[in-house]
Amino acid sequence: MFSTHGILVVGGGIAGQAVCEAVRARDPHVPLTLVCGEDHLPYDRVRLGALLDGGSVEDLRLRPSDWYEDQRVMVLTGQRVRALDPDAGTATLDDGATVLHYDRVVLCTGSDALVPPLEGSALPGVEVFRDPADCAAILGAARSAGHAAVIGGGLLGLEAAYALAKLGTPTSVIHLVDRLMERQLDAPAAALLAPAIAGLGVDVRLQHATTTVLAGPDGRAAGLQFADGSRLACDLVVVAVGIRPHVGLARDCGLTVERGVVVDDHLVTSHPRVLAVGECAQHRGVVHGIVAPIQDQARVAADTLVAPDRAVAYPGSIPTAKLKVMGVDLVTAGAAEGEREVVVADAAAGTYRKLVTAPDGTVLGAVLLGDARGAELLMDAVRTGRVSEDPLGLLAEASQATAAELPDAAQVCNCNGVCKGEIVAAIRERGLGSTQEVVNVTRAGAGCGSCKPVVTELLQIERAGAAEEPAYLCPCRKQTREDIAALVREKGITRVSELSEACGAGRDCGACKPGLSYLIEERQAATFRQERHAKFINDRVHANIQHDGTFSVVPRIRGGVVTSDELRRFADVADKYELPMIKITGGQRIDLLGVRKEQLPAVWEDLGMPSGYAYAKAVRTVKTCVGTQFCRFGLGDAITVGIDLESAMEGLHTPHKVKAAVTGCPRNCAEAYVKDIGLVAIENGWEIYVGGAAGASVRKGDLLATVETAEEAQRLALVYLQYYREHGEHLERTYGFQERLGLEAIQAVVLDPEQQAALLERFAIAKAACDPDPWRERREPVHPKQFAELDSDPEGLDLVAMAAAGVEAPR
Repeated sequence: MFSTHGILVVGGGIAGQAVCEAVRARDPHVPLTLVCGEDHLPYDRVRLGALLDGGSVEDLRLRPSDWYEDQRVMVLTGQRVRALDPDAGTATLDDGATVLHYDRVVLCTGSDALVPPLEGSALPGVEVFRDPADCAAILGAARSAGHAAVIGGGLLGLEAAYALAKLGTPTSVIHLVDRLMERQLDAPAAALLAPAIAGLGVDVRLQHATTTVLAGPDGRAAGLQFADGSRLACDLVVVAVGIRPHVGLARDCGLTVERGVVVDDHLVTSHPRVLAVGECAQHRGVVHGIVAPIQDQARVAADTLVAPDRAVAYPGSIPTAKLKVMGVDLVTAGAAEGEREVVVADAAAGTYRKLVTAPDGTVLGAVLLGDARGAELLMDAVRTGRVSEDPLGLLAEASQATAAELPDAAQVCNCNGVCKGEIVAAIRERGLGSTQEVVNVTRAGAGCGSCKPVVTELLQIERAGAAEEPAYLCPCRKQTREDIAALVREKGITRVSELSEACGAGRDCGACKPGLSYLIEERQAATFRQERHAKFINDRVHANIQHDGTFSVVPRIRGGVVTSDELRRFADVADKYELPMIKITGGQRIDLLGVRKEQLPAVWEDLGMPSGYAYAKAVRTVKTCVGTQFCRFGLGDAITVGIDLESAMEGLHTPHKVKAAVTGCPRNCAEAYVKDIGLVAIENGWEIYVGGAAGASVRKGDLLATVETAEEAQRLALVYLQYYREHGEHLERTYGFQERLGLEAIQAVVLDPEQQAALLERFAIAKAACDPDPWRERREPVHPKQFAELDSDPEGLDLVAMAAAGVEAPR
């Protein structure tokens, strides 16, 4: 037994995190403990579909692990509360030996997936869509599935169906009633939504009552049977018909439970010591299964817990919904039907805008499909019960509304419950100068991201149209690259966790950790120590994730020159692993597409070639023409120079990707003029171009210098690369670097013999320390689940946070 007292939050989902943040915003000192049943810190369940795209749970974390230590929140992961005794103020964990003491407890136990009583629902191949383990099962089954069926045409079902369709699995949505999302949409809107969903490759079947999941000869799901006797062949079934509040713990300790745990207007249950928030709570007969009400409830619960003198009653929440499916804009709020309805629709364009009001003009609901302009204004009108004598005029006003015209109480971010007034106040009071700063400080836009355009617009208004400030490397702490670099040098910091401990960078939202990692690597090449939590998914598995969750594999092919033996290996690997595509890239390399995550080590082994770093912010390629070796127009040996240059630069990380080229004459067959670094052979010498681009931005490179020999050209290319590595902002391409610093300022450094020598010395140190082939991890993975189908990294008991909270860990 050990003691925490203070506040205990049971459940590590969005609700549990929201309560912790709301409590800490009001009281930085009260002891606070969070018990997470899953082996993860709280993550954003709204974006669970990202796991079917190959993402990891780490990518969905609501806060980095450092945040809990800084906020003095003791976190227990992979632990469940088995029993509560509200009178004694104790909670027993599922190990039976660990007992927590508390003054007040908040139940945020969430919900389970609702599975209707279908015959065959327990067969292998029948899954739900609720947590990372479900995603892993769905992802594994979808790889070989001939056809998937999603039972349920609500928000969750449509998002699951879209995710499956993106994986390339033929998918049907099976829905009981005559329209999709019947709780949010009226019949005309639903009639427009169905073809929009079908246009995304999803078969929609309405008015189909599933009675049985049929078993195949292997005992797995093989089809569905419907009440009308018809059948659908499918070998993967995903059930997404709704939720069932997780109330077992509450019921067992004697709390009043109906559909959910019954709470009053202060979120207090039938026992004064116990509160409930989120999908497990039932308020005035309503259980909310969406995110937005959680934030409202968390604020009221926090007031009840630590600021009762200012606590206000929770009036309930207006149901709102946004469909997070690419290409389909859908926002709903409140009632979809009522006594007075005003509709503006264009069936040909697939747009539908509707306002529902009471006879007195009180706005009761809104439906926006295909045209979501002014959604924030209309949602605020529904929430506040705005009275409009001209509903059609209000719809027109919303279609032209700007962020400036939104009331301060208008909720801009539904995921995190952030209103316009909070965003504006943060910009003014904290002097925020970039959208990313605003997102990190207010959390508006940190969820699904659909509100970021409004956040940017508010920032522009407050800054009177001035351009956004150069981004801080760590916006949360307003720390620049120069600030952090100086600290790294001063203290000899070698890893991101040390840096976070020293100055706080990366501890609030964690978004800057890849940039911090690069900066330390660049400054401390020989002693740098990489940490897994500071990497993107691509860098953790050394391959580029694709939209269907598979990966592309691009080996190093220096200068675009490949041997016949290597070509045979490409073909053999593609055949052995049944890869759907072999692609010749624009950088003169070969891309194997459709590689499953768990196949990566074996594919690399069979290829026997080093990584081409096609997934990383690093030196990618040096493209060449055949030059004097074969071309009758050649003035320089582009192939030899290109291979030598690529060999010299490969393996080095950079602020952004770097693409280079060497061309044997000004005919520019290797497109050197539009590369980050381009060498062009001319009569009696070479030209070096830098800062070119041929992607979303097109820019001819600046002529850095003209030299007489290939050796001089290569030397200058390496000097420039090192200068860019040291002074480029994270995620700044060379063309932005050129425009920010100016050609003359760069020439003054890289053409100076003394500075050249110093830059080349630092380049040599960095090159000696870099890993030319991270694919060697195929034999010695850095983490047991590095190449598992679903990349998860259990945290276990967070002993650091426990120590910060002054709590002795269980022994």
